[in-house]
Amino acid sequence: MKHPDARLYRAQDYPRMPWRNGGGITQEVACNPGGSSAAFDWRLSIAEVAQDGGFSSFSGLQRIITVLEGAGIALTVDGQAQAPLGPRQAYAFSGDAAVDCRLVNGPIRDFNLIYSPARYHARLQWVTGVGDWAFHSSARSVLVLNAAPLPMSVNVGDAWHDIPSCYDCLQIDARPGLHAYRLRTEGALDACLIELTPCNR
Repeated sequence: MKHPDARLYRAQDYPRMPWRNGGGITQEVACNPGGSSAAFDWRLSIAEVAQDGGFSSFSGLQRIITVLEGAGIALTVDGQAQAPLGPRQAYAFSGDAAVDCRLVNGPIRDFNLIYSPARYHARLQWVTGVGDWAFHSSARSVLVLNAAPLPMSVNVGDAWHDIPSCYDCLQIDARPGLHAYRLRTEGALDACLIELTPCNR
């Protein structure tokens, strides 16, 4: 059986760049093949938010944000105040929206999925707790961000793939069909799972 392709992104190698609006710093984790920070169909990134202010605009794209470090943020989206967003709570909004951010209690780091809904179906969820965690997915690309201080491993196609350090990310590109996955670590799992499948065109 042909094993899915796997690629590890190391946090120590993530490029740092200013936000589009200059209001903060972003580390790019991964993006679609052939994509760049200026033009992409999907991108994962970690942003450092040190002060209140506005978010950059990503016209035509969808965004999902979650707090990695810090107490949290309160967003106002197109003039509507949203409930404060704490760690590991995902919030989705349009990249076209006018978004202002207020820090709840000091600086944060957040994790972002930004993607084109015209080109990809996407799902993001957090996996936490003690013990192995198994799931099935037919997504063409599965990405796992390790947010825990201990290494973790991902099994797919009877092969194990290591994610050695905190904020390292593993991308698995699978053949069409349903595949079985298992996440494992010696401590408690703290991982973000992203599933991406191209839309039919």
